Amino acid sequence: MTRIAAPFGGDLSDAARVELDALAGPRWDPGVSRVPRRAISAPGVLNEAYRYAKPVAFSRGLRVELPGAALLLLSGTASVDERGETAHVGDFSAQLLRTFRNLSELLAAEGADWHDVVRTTCYLRDIERDYDRFNEIRTWWYGALGLDPLPASTAIQARICRTDLLVEIEAIAVLPAGRDVP
Repeated sequence: MTRIAAPFGGDLSDAARVELDALAGPRWDPGVSRVPRRAISAPGVLNEAYRYAKPVAFSRGLRVELPGAALLLLSGTASVDERGETAHVGDFSAQLLRTFRNLSELLAAEGADWHDVVRTTCYLRDIERDYDRFNEIRTWWYGALGLDPLPASTAIQARICRTDLLVEIEAIAVLPAGRDVP
């Protein structure tokens, strides 16, 4: 069994060391067929999470090519600017609108828009305080875009990764096969 060095400080319990050792060895088989996928980004408005001062291990989104369609999976997106800083600290409405802007740019990077979104999951730091405003702005946004039918959606209260972020939204969009990326 190959021993792997823990890049995250190495101060692991014996049980964690056993689990880390169990992960040793090649797990990727280049001969296995996989569904094509690639990362989605919109660096003009939103930096990559791995470029934060304290990097985070996720992609802003993935495009997955399926027979007959492409699936866009957008990670939880919030009011973060192109430098990776929280935009509009303390202003729920401005944070929600920036979140919609960031998601819109991620969609546009793949030749998509909100008419392609089939599902959202919306995380609010304080759902009792902010849900009415959230729903008011979301209803206005979807109406301004003429969405019909509306995306399936769930809104839940959650601790968001930064204490100054008040809302985060993840989205799933489906594109017909052959829609070109700009």
